[in-house]
Amino acid sequence: MTIPGPTDLYELVETVVDRESFLSFARALVLDLEDEARKEQESPSSPYGPGANGWENGSIEAYLDAAIRWTEAWKGKEHELPLEPSWRSFAEFLFAGKYYE
Repeated sequence: MTIPGPTDLYELVETVVDRESFLSFARALVLDLEDEARKEQESPSSPYGPGANGWENGSIEAYLDAAIRWTEAWKGKEHELPLEPSWRSFAEFLFAGKYYE
């Protein structure tokens, strides 16, 4: 299976419309993190920036905190999570945990 890159994940999150496409996105996100872990073992990135695949948040605590802060930062703005979320909004939340600082 091809491991999606950061651009591919961005494009993939745009295609989430139902449970199956959400799960496909979530699987791709896991593969992307696993791929980054392999790359980091071979050639570690600076501890002061993102990892090889752009992950800013390596622990579950940091990841969820970043996704929550992203959600709060967009409140009342263009990308605010809707009161009645969709599968895509769940995917956007998960994706934000990867890169939001």
